Amino acid sequence: MAQSPIQSPIPSPIQTPILIFDGDCAFCTTSARWLQGKLGGSVLVEPWQFTDLAAYGTTAERATYEVLWVDAAGRIHGGAQAFGRWLIHSGGAWRVLGTVITLPPVRWLAAGVYRLIANNRERMPGGTPACALPRHTSTPED
Repeated sequence: MAQSPIQSPIPSPIQTPILIFDGDCAFCTTSARWLQGKLGGSVLVEPWQFTDLAAYGTTAERATYEVLWVDAAGRIHGGAQAFGRWLIHSGGAWRVLGTVITLPPVRWLAAGVYRLIANNRERMPGGTPACALPRHTSTPED
């Protein structure tokens, strides 16, 4: 299961990295806020529904499909790689774990685990029917 490719940097870099998640999903919201509390740092954690996605160079379709990390240079990482980049940005022992997540073969395993969870997020603790992903026949492309 391939993750969406990293998108080219947006024209003007952002000042603070941002993690963009699906705010309509209770599981996603709870997970993002819990991780925000654990990782801390100068990171915006926002639902895509309240984010100017075009300003970050992405779309609602992609933000619905996978969590997104937009770094200070404007590069977008999706899915498990978004979490890996957040961990790297957090520093300390988190940086080591995040780096491991970005390297093959762990990268491939992380992508599969992420997709399994994302495709079943309505079944996860705190998930509701509103958490279910729309059924797509292919991955969104940016």
